[in-house]
Amino acid sequence: MQKITPFLWFDTNAEEAMDFYISIFKNSKIVMKRLGPDGKLFTGTFQLEGQDYHVINGGPYFKFTEAISLFVNCNSQEEVDELWSKLTADGGTESQCGWLKDKFGLSWQIIPTALGEMLGDKDSVKAGRVMQAMLKMKKIEIAKLREAFEG
Repeated sequence: MQKITPFLWFDTNAEEAMDFYISIFKNSKIVMKRLGPDGKLFTGTFQLEGQDYHVINGGPYFKFTEAISLFVNCNSQEEVDELWSKLTADGGTESQCGWLKDKFGLSWQIIPTALGEMLGDKDSVKAGRVMQAMLKMKKIEIAKLREAFEG
């Protein structure tokens, strides 16, 4: 059992959210569903890429904010593009610097590993150019980062 597990509060659509998230990530599954007295999902657990998440249909009392986001390391532009497209579908919104909100209001960071590599380069001038390029982006574009990196 995982020692620390994110717990996500939904108004009434936790089951829809679980189904949505497992449809996007390849190594994912529903682990458990507990129904309330009304026969609808009350709490549940699902996995994304081996990470457990608990959910609750807790009512309209709390909403997601950008103070918490799910950070996804992407190995390619194709992976960034695919996740960005799926997570912004049906009412999701783009934000800056690789951040987005899905249709449930949950914030995600869809970040290519290449960004961290370039930002961490020992040449601070190159890293600075990458940072400036990234700050102008919504979805991160690796080719534009490489152009900035190379000068």
